[in-house]
Amino acid sequence: MLVVSVLLIIVVTMQPTKTNSASSALTGGAEQLFGKQKARGFEAVLQRVTVVLGIVFFVLTIALAFLTAK
Repeated sequence: MLVVSVLLIIVVTMQPTKTNSASSALTGGAEQLFGKQKARGFEAVLQRVTVVLGIVFFVLTIALAFLTAK
C-alpha cells in the first residue's frame, strides 16, 4: 500500500500542468473544453499509469479494510 501510494504521488507530480494562467483557474478552464486534444507520447503513458495505480490503490484499500474487519 505504501509503495503504491508513493508511486502514485510521483506519477501525478510528473504530469504537466494543464492551466496556463490564473484566469483559467477562475473560469474553470472552459476555454480548453472545445480545444481538447488527446494526450500523446509520454503524457499518455503517465495518464495510463496514473489510472492503473489509482485502481490498484482503491482495490488494495478495500481488500485491507475487508481483511481487517474479520
